[in-house]
Amino acid sequence: MSHRTGLILDFGGVLTTPLLPAVLAFERREGLAEGACITALYLDEEGTRRTHDLERGAITQEEWNAAAARSLGVAPDNLMGRIFADLRPETALIDAAAAARRAGVRVGILSNSVGFAPWNLYEGYDLEGSYDAVVISEHHGMRKPEPAIFELALKELGLPAEACVFVDDTEQYLAPAAELGLAGVHAKDPEGTIARLEALLGVALS
Repeated sequence: MSHRTGLILDFGGVLTTPLLPAVLAFERREGLAEGACITALYLDEEGTRRTHDLERGAITQEEWNAAAARSLGVAPDNLMGRIFADLRPETALIDAAAAARRAGVRVGILSNSVGFAPWNLYEGYDLEGSYDAVVISEHHGMRKPEPAIFELALKELGLPAEACVFVDDTEQYLAPAAELGLAGVHAKDPEGTIARLEALLGVALS
């Protein structure tokens, strides 16, 4: 089999610890019912539209915080940062990405933005210094799973889709990437993700 030579990684939930446990911990701290955030922010039609607007850069994180706080009945101050306060670097995947680069694989980031202020999800990760391409959705007015943002990431990486692997913790984003020719990996746990990447890239990552 011909091994792939490019790797495109989602950020939140791939290079960080999983998102859902952080959200559940926030709900407990705020005295909310379990699942309140998912219902108000991602299942509600207006909440979903607002989040998509944030990802495209059409609204600011502060605007999102204010509206989402009203939906949840909580204080708006740094709401996004409070929701994801428990996120930590997923060191196994970060180390695997670095190992892939050392082996000659071109590695890029493709992330749907959550805004940058007052809370910056990417702070401390040195994305520009650690990866060959970085595409954050709000900088380009589009979001995953729109085909154009995958095409932009490929252009920035300098590789065709057929040469690349795409990793995301959101399974629904994998099919649109696959239609373009990328091999998809659903990030469920670091060990399984790394094993799949080693098979697709033909290099040792752990």
